[in-house]
Amino acid sequence: MPFEFARAEIPDIVVIQPSVFRDDRGFFMESYKRSDFAAHGITEDFVQSNHSRSPRGIVRGLHYQKHPKAQGKLVRTLWGEVFDVAVDLRRGSPTYGRWDGLVLSAQNRKTVYIPMGFAHGFCVVSEAAEVLYMTTEEYSPSHEAGVIWNDRDLAIRWPVADLQLSERDRNWPKLCDADNNFAY
Repeated sequence: MPFEFARAEIPDIVVIQPSVFRDDRGFFMESYKRSDFAAHGITEDFVQSNHSRSPRGIVRGLHYQKHPKAQGKLVRTLWGEVFDVAVDLRRGSPTYGRWDGLVLSAQNRKTVYIPMGFAHGFCVVSEAAEVLYMTTEEYSPSHEAGVIWNDRDLAIRWPVADLQLSERDRNWPKLCDADNNFAY
């Protein structure tokens, strides 16, 4: 099988490790295969792909889209390294308000599946990083929402001291005040 699937600390988040085949030409790997992902519970259709490049210390997030345009995401880093974070927003969930974070890098080639009902963000820890993520819904500005990156109730341990954020990301509400229509 070209992938290993493991549950994160929050079990609805799945960490996917691809098999990498190396030879004198470089390497080859499958980054997504619908049948393998479906066999491990990831059955959604991915309808949009996004690619970002950011320098060290940039935080993008914590973003989500509300129903009916909520997004599941498959996230991987193509170049560099990021600390990737997902926060459970589903009221009634045993892990509501908890976050999980992991390093995604061009070297470890991991992908993370974040289901709808989670806020997502990442911090660039290398000199720069390029992140590719596929979503289960197209971007909808009218359904966009977020949670402030430094919410004390979440206490996310970002690995870079001098963080930079967009004006929008600096002004999201705390989780307790967020516009959230997710239920477990």
